[in-house]
Amino acid sequence: MTPNLIVILGPTASGKTRLAVRLARDLNSEIISADSRQVYRGMDIGTGKDLDEYRIEGREIPYHLINIVDPDHDFNVFEYQSRFYRCFAEISSRGRIPILAGGTGLYLSAVLEGYRMVEVPENPELRESLKGESLEDLQRRLLALNPSLHNTTDLLDRSRLLRAIEIAEYSRIKEEESPTDRPSIDPLVVGVHWDREALRKRIGLRLKERLAMGMIDEVKGLHRSGISWDRLVFWGLEYRYVALYLQRKISYGEMVQTLTNRISQFAKRQGTWFRRMERHGIGISWIDGDDYEALKKLVDRSLNA
Repeated sequence: MTPNLIVILGPTASGKTRLAVRLARDLNSEIISADSRQVYRGMDIGTGKDLDEYRIEGREIPYHLINIVDPDHDFNVFEYQSRFYRCFAEISSRGRIPILAGGTGLYLSAVLEGYRMVEVPENPELRESLKGESLEDLQRRLLALNPSLHNTTDLLDRSRLLRAIEIAEYSRIKEEESPTDRPSIDPLVVGVHWDREALRKRIGLRLKERLAMGMIDEVKGLHRSGISWDRLVFWGLEYRYVALYLQRKISYGEMVQTLTNRISQFAKRQGTWFRRMERHGIGISWIDGDDYEALKKLVDRSLNA
């Protein structure tokens, strides 16, 4: 079938945005971001928004789901999926083929695999009844509700554990389709691949560029605006280790070396998630590096089939 969505995915630092912008220019299209941190305002350098990349040959390429919530907002996959569906419908109504670009595997899967999701309200009565339960009792309760639990980090933190139980209880009582209308999506999914050593070099170079652009000052500014160190650490990677450096818990050299290693490990986990998507039936056509001509050939072939 002729695709009504083009997806460009890949690990961090693989050049997805640049490819997506060139394609959007050639197709007169618009880009929807699939990045879990770029949704936050003020988190610019550390998340690699690179908004200048959306300007090409004097044209501004429209983009969506970037800078849409404040840093203290708990954005989640349900909200992402709902917002994506609205963006998809709006862009399609203008006679354009949306381009989804990013590397947050959970967000990509929620859209491409059509996750059934419900918005779960807080349950004060349930939380009150669980107040005296030990962590071990809460863990047993969650595993009884959801024996196939895959996100084991929910078992380690009490607040996450309570929320996971709340969601599991709600889902058990009220299994229903998400209230969001799901559009029919026929995607062409293209993956950007680099060999491990080349990608690590790109990661190291990009990290140096971000530090030179003022990433440390960005984190300082976020903290001065009221964002706690714990919240910055929660965002992970650049924000976590710059926050640790600013608190003098690690040296500058340790920060740079640890970040290079952690970002490389993150890229490896992204690759694992993409292979999982393929096992779940999502066909991904891979191109080597930033080969725009290979991308354009795949797109032209699909649109003219």
